[in-house]
Amino acid sequence: MQVLVVDAANVVGARPDGWWKDRAGAARRLHEALMTADLPHDEVVLVLEGKAKGGHRAGRDGHVRTVHAAADGDAAIVEATRDAVATGARVTVVTADRFLRARVEGAGALSVGPTWLWDQI
Repeated sequence: MQVLVVDAANVVGARPDGWWKDRAGAARRLHEALMTADLPHDEVVLVLEGKAKGGHRAGRDGHVRTVHAAADGDAAIVEATRDAVATGARVTVVTADRFLRARVEGAGALSVGPTWLWDQI
C-alpha cells in the first residue's frame, strides 16, 4: 500500500496564481486535480486547514481522503503519516516545510516538495 499525504497549504502556496484571494477555491482545484491525476499511490490524503476547509468537505472520494485539520495542518499531517505508517504503508508526504519534513521522515515517511506533485498532476 502506498499513501501520499499532501500539505495542501504548502502545495497551493508554491504557485503564485492568486490562491490567497480564494483559499477555498484553490483547495477545491487541488482536490479535483488529485482526483484525476495518474499517481502511483493507493490513497491520497489531502490535509486542509483554515479557510481552505471550505473548498471541500472532509471525507473520502474514491482514492482521495480529505482531512480537515482541527488546529494546525502540520499536526494533522504528522498524525495521518503515523497512522498510515502504522498499517505498514509506504508513505510519502508532499511539503516544502523543512521542519515538517524532518518530523514525517522521523515517523518513517519519505518527503518530496510541491514541485514534484505539480509535475505529476
